[in-house]
Amino acid sequence: MNTVRSLKTDEVRPYTQIKIEHDTGHAMAWLYMNARPRPCFSSELTHEIQDWYAKVCNGTAEHAGDIRYVASTSNLPQVYNLGGDMELFCDMIERQDREGLLEYATACNDILYSNHIGINGNITTIAVVQGDALGGGFEGAVSSEVVIAERSAKMGLPDILFNLFPGAGAYSVLSRKIGAVQAERIILSGRLYSGEEMHALGVVDILAEDGCGREAAYEYIAKEEKMRNGVRAFRAAKRCTNPLTFDELLAAANIWVDAAMRLGGRDIRMMQRLVKRQLSRSA
Repeated sequence: MNTVRSLKTDEVRPYTQIKIEHDTGHAMAWLYMNARPRPCFSSELTHEIQDWYAKVCNGTAEHAGDIRYVASTSNLPQVYNLGGDMELFCDMIERQDREGLLEYATACNDILYSNHIGINGNITTIAVVQGDALGGGFEGAVSSEVVIAERSAKMGLPDILFNLFPGAGAYSVLSRKIGAVQAERIILSGRLYSGEEMHALGVVDILAEDGCGREAAYEYIAKEEKMRNGVRAFRAAKRCTNPLTFDELLAAANIWVDAAMRLGGRDIRMMQRLVKRQLSRSA
């Protein structure tokens, strides 16, 4: 297929944690996550994604009225997103800053909910996972309407291993997509799954060969364009049948924050080790 594209970087606002590239020929935008110093959902990354989503919704983002697809991926090879900001978690838990941690969790849930409803309600959200998507990174990916993963990508929710649970909507989204029992198994196992395994479970919608995630996104868009009216209407109807509300996400986030405030020294030390692992993956 012809994938010659006219990509233009969004220069409306000098983002530092994301890069937006417009492909006007396919009515889409690529959202590249470029979180620094660690490839996780830092406060800066979440705020920049929220800001761009808001501009798309209010029509002030470049090409906002022409965007029918948003594909999220990463600028860092072999990493989609490694999850929550563990350094921030440790600091807020040690200071017992419940309000600050809830504010962070609410921002993450806002992104998840936007992905789930199609940002402005009429955009197909696509996650292109070409590397590790762990914890909150996995939650962010699976909240998209279409999840594309390369065969060897690693995906999972390790939160239970440091005595917590994924608080950015993992159970809400997974239970609706693959059933409550399978969602609980994934969450409580703490294990990592390959893209191939997640595809077999029904979490990943499209399995791509390694290095072919972007191509798979364009192939999907070409397919949806032929029946877009019906696909968008079906997704809206599906959300009516088993609606996911922001209130549900916020209730779970409050439980998550309370659980985080109870973590002890052993759990904090494990999280601190994960910070070092996140840093090692940022090069």
